[in-house]
Formats: sequence, structure tokens, C-alpha cells
Amino acid sequence: MEVMVILVPLALGLGLVGLLGFLWSLNSGQYDHLEGAAWRAIADDEQKKPAE
Repeated sequence: MEVMVILVPLALGLGLVGLLGFLWSLNSGQYDHLEGAAWRAIADDEQKKPAE
């Protein structure tokens, strides 16, 4: 039972870090335009070089 003294605060601390990271991502606009990232992943960005 002594290990609970370490594990409970550790779990609460890690949960708080995760929550703060999620709130930071919301404030920084990570979820503003979700379709753009999907189209960028499948878009053909390579420029074809003309034959020399």
C-alpha cells in the first residue's frame, strides 16, 4: 500500500500534463481546418521536371 503514495500523485500529474497539452493544442489552432491536412497528405506535390 505504500506504493499508492507514489502512484496516485504520479497518475494525477500525468493526467494534468495530458489535459494541459490538449488545451494548448486547442488554443494554438491545431483543429481549425481538418480537411486541409487530409488533402495535403494525398496531393501530388512533386513537380515534374521537363525532359532535357
